[in-house]
Amino acid sequence: MPFPPTRAAALEQLENFVPLAAKYASTRNFDLGTGHHTGVSQLSPYLRTRLITEEEATRAVLGKHSPRAAEKFLQEIAWRTYWKGWLEMRPAVWSHYTSTLADLEKQRKLPDYQNAITGNTGIACFDHWANELTSTCYLHNHARMWFASIWIFTLKLPWQLGADFFLTHLIDADPASNTLSWRWVAGLHTRGKHYLSRASNIEKFTHGRFNPSGQLNESATPLTEQTDFEKQPLHLPQNPKPSGRTGHLIFPEDLSPPPESIGNITATAAFIPPSLNTTPLVENFLSGAVHDTLHHTHGTLLTGTFESALNDWISAEKLDSIIISKPTVGIARDFLESENLPIQPQPFIRDWDRELWPKATAGFFKLKKALPKIHSSLTYPRHEDLFPHI
Repeated sequence: MPFPPTRAAALEQLENFVPLAAKYASTRNFDLGTGHHTGVSQLSPYLRTRLITEEEATRAVLGKHSPRAAEKFLQEIAWRTYWKGWLEMRPAVWSHYTSTLADLEKQRKLPDYQNAITGNTGIACFDHWANELTSTCYLHNHARMWFASIWIFTLKLPWQLGADFFLTHLIDADPASNTLSWRWVAGLHTRGKHYLSRASNIEKFTHGRFNPSGQLNESATPLTEQTDFEKQPLHLPQNPKPSGRTGHLIFPEDLSPPPESIGNITATAAFIPPSLNTTPLVENFLSGAVHDTLHHTHGTLLTGTFESALNDWISAEKLDSIIISKPTVGIARDFLESENLPIQPQPFIRDWDRELWPKATAGFFKLKKALPKIHSSLTYPRHEDLFPHI
């Protein structure tokens, strides 16, 4: 597996990347081919599961570089938070996307769709990326943009099916980042502003490996939609202070420990929702990440029917309350809302999210403007404290 699903591997990858963070702005756009994505951090699978947190990665980079020197990478970390915060205030975007998928089910059988997902379109770069994605569960970020643009504007396939293809196959797939990035490429997130793949750009940033001259629609107009998604209030209650025996319930979207301010945790348990419709490679990564977390916390994996397994865990540990990292809009929240739970978990919100989500009201600029203050408030650990076992 290209990404070992452990916190130790995440810390090692972070340590290896930190010295290169100042060069990120000049290297990040170059897709050098499968197995050679050295111009980017390749931390996204670990951030997606929070085997390491956004704040940890930011602290590590700022312990070595000034905010100005590593500005572009620090902004990329913040983009992940922006997407989540934006979708928290517009959950209808996610529900509309998932409901539309059902309406498009018949199109999965059509030749154009099948050729796209199996890499048989005749567009060499696109076909390469389709095969790279399905075989490795990873794509360079620039390739993701090119792929999505070609899918939408050249192949004229529904963006929702492309987003679902990524969500199923990407090892770092995040419902917010994935859905909203596809909408941005299509011209729906920032209305009228879309992303068009150009053969010259692909040639430049693949070092001449590909040049689909004459094969791409480079004059397409942005997609439009009739639905208007109004912004909803963002609810960020104070973190709970449970009493008695407290259990920490974790899902693959956030495997980090809860804030120390919450108090003592009696027991930890994890559950992998069956609604995570992923490939075996992604499933193995998520399962491995969960097992690694449970190993370090001496926790329990809940298997079988969720309600029954949760009841058994509560009974065995004699729990009085359960805490959970606030499930964000997406698969885990959908799953939890469909269940009848014996004890309603009390959500906690990490300081990073609490500070930045409210800045995601419109475009990225407002959140970007807040970053210097956030960065100046952080303290930076010594190298030996951050990477004690590497």
